Amino acid sequence: MANFTCNLKKYRQLADMTQEDLSARVNVRRESIVRLEAGKYNPSLKLAVDIARAVNAPIEDIFVFD
Repeated sequence: MANFTCNLKKYRQLADMTQEDLSARVNVRRESIVRLEAGKYNPSLKLAVDIARAVNAPIEDIFVFD
């Protein structure tokens, strides 16, 4: 699994969304958002794109792979 830095929490908060709000918007469980924000889960490409669109931020700013 590739190492990555996840800046999702920052962009989610800037979009004034809770973890629950975001999870509902991208059709995943809230636990998936928790794991993403903790850097313990690599998202699928589709999920990463959906999240970037939901928080209105560039995907490469949210998910930074080493």
